[in-house]
Amino acid sequence: MASGQESSAIKACNLTILCIYCKYSGAKVLMVGAGGIGCELLKTLALSGFQDIHIIDMDTIEVSNLNRQFLFRQSHVGQSKAKVARDAVLRFRPQISITPYHANVKDPDFNVDFFKQFNVILNGLDNLDARRHVNRLCLAAGVPLVESGTTGFLGQVTVHIKGQTECYECQPKPAPKTYPVCTITSTPSKFVHCIVWAKDLLFAKLFGDKNQDNDLNVRSNDTASSSSDHSEDVFERKKDEDIEQYGKRIFNHVFGHNIESALSNEETWKNRNKPRPIYVKDVFSDETFQQNGNVDKMAETDNNNNNLSNVSAMTYLGLKNPQEIWSLLESSRVFFAALKLFFSKRQKEVGNLSFDKDDHLAVEFVTAAANIRAASFGIPLHSLFEAKGIAGNIVHAVATTNAIIAGLIVIEAIKVLRNDANNCRMTYCLEHPARKMLLMPVEPFEPNKSCYVCSETPLLLEVNTQRAKLRDVVEKVVISKLGMNLPLITHGSSLLYEVGDDLDQDMVANYEANLEKVLSELPYAITGGTVITVEDLQQELVCNINIKHREEFDEEKEPDGMVLHGWTQQAPAAENKDTTAATNGGGATTSTTSKSAPNISEEDDDDLTILEAGIETISPSKKRKLSDLSNPEEKRAKKIPNDDIILMLDDDISKQ
Repeated sequence: MASGQESSAIKACNLTILCIYCKYSGAKVLMVGAGGIGCELLKTLALSGFQDIHIIDMDTIEVSNLNRQFLFRQSHVGQSKAKVARDAVLRFRPQISITPYHANVKDPDFNVDFFKQFNVILNGLDNLDARRHVNRLCLAAGVPLVESGTTGFLGQVTVHIKGQTECYECQPKPAPKTYPVCTITSTPSKFVHCIVWAKDLLFAKLFGDKNQDNDLNVRSNDTASSSSDHSEDVFERKKDEDIEQYGKRIFNHVFGHNIESALSNEETWKNRNKPRPIYVKDVFSDETFQQNGNVDKMAETDNNNNNLSNVSAMTYLGLKNPQEIWSLLESSRVFFAALKLFFSKRQKEVGNLSFDKDDHLAVEFVTAAANIRAASFGIPLHSLFEAKGIAGNIVHAVATTNAIIAGLIVIEAIKVLRNDANNCRMTYCLEHPARKMLLMPVEPFEPNKSCYVCSETPLLLEVNTQRAKLRDVVEKVVISKLGMNLPLITHGSSLLYEVGDDLDQDMVANYEANLEKVLSELPYAITGGTVITVEDLQQELVCNINIKHREEFDEEKEPDGMVLHGWTQQAPAAENKDTTAATNGGGATTSTTSKSAPNISEEDDDDLTILEAGIETISPSKKRKLSDLSNPEEKRAKKIPNDDIILMLDDDISKQ
């Protein structure tokens, strides 16, 4: 039986817990994103006692979501993620309030006043642009933001509080991994090069805009190539040409003639293994090719299936396992089958298609084409499962990581709601233990004084004011780099450009005319020394830009013809040895990527790539590498506050 003193302590503890619970259970929370992290987060919020939750997500449920987004079922495919997630949670927490919005968070309805009604914002978005937008609305509304991201076994949670911690845009974000065009088109050495070629060049040329320029029209350098027949667009389907003939011509061109053309430059192959041209006759006998033609008949029998997203070359060819690596023959069969299905079943879409990782037929075609090219260049072939991961720029998600990150988000949200900012942490979930820890807490960084978003530091734009047009500045700087949606540009008290639905036709015509004028020829000329003000009324962001006239720019290093200084330009991503992380980064954006914290790339809400590890922050004002602390006990003492939650792998550290 507890003593009177112990009983009083227990009562005091229970009272404290009750007070804390009442404080955060009465909070109004906004979740942005109902995907991999969002599903786990909504469930955890509901089970933790939160009573008033709002969710914004513009996406609908797809089959590929079902393996990790456990609030959704097969019957929900095609429905709103936000609405289905709400219904699923209310089944086991019917007493709470969940308000779903099937909409884009950048819609004008979700303005600063909308954000001000919430006590905390929890982000689970899938792109950099939307994250920047939410960051700015949170700053303008003065509402704390908790960011997150995962990929595979990796993830992180960060907290952004206006005036106390750095904002989401205070530090550069890793840029997607890119490859030189010449490597993609002429000298691929990795399977990812073949994927980029198949996706961004071949698929785009065959099923997208055929008028776009790329290097796939190159033919052999013999004299015959100058004939009028060869000067025609190879990808233009001739009149009365059936799909089989067209497919053969494309196959022979891209895998045969183009390889021969590349081989004609002997200098290129002095220190490289030469590729081998592959023609239809090298892969198929007449009999095996005719067997592949049965796809036409199979496609005809499927006319009752109105869901074109289910059309599959693998199904028609009897290939069932997406994790098996196809042979050259099987890849070629899929190539022709997918081509025929696009032109027979999805003819209306041809000419307007762009690659989508959730378009199964597109993934099949790209995998097949990449494998054929890989075979030509002596590169190991990959399965459809592996190819989809590369082509879709994803690292396949792990549901457990999403659950861990969701729990950490709620922990940080509770700290914010308790006004306990001093104990807020950026927490990294690691794949391999660092100092026998899988969860690495880091103190939040102070605001970056040179951040143009939260510190309102002026920017500097170097531009040739006598050649560049206002349109160039709007598109290349204001929208592309500064991420403004509804920009307004002024010079002194004069309005040069504005976007909005409430403008009359005369104003719209006037601003459109200004866009086509050279900066120095505008009604209120922009020249060297001019200061222009750019603002976004929706984001309530104002930015001053100092103009510096510059005559010449390096076309290769400065292709925009202008250079913006002072914005958080994306840092180049380190090349990852794993090709699944080597294309566009792969995955979810993260809360913040400070110079001394692990860097995570941008993309899907629960699929991202850690680019750098092994560096931590000791305090917001002092940033050092782990190696700078020689005493392990000193590292532990300075790194891990008593109230942080750490997962230990053995007992020896905790006993100490």
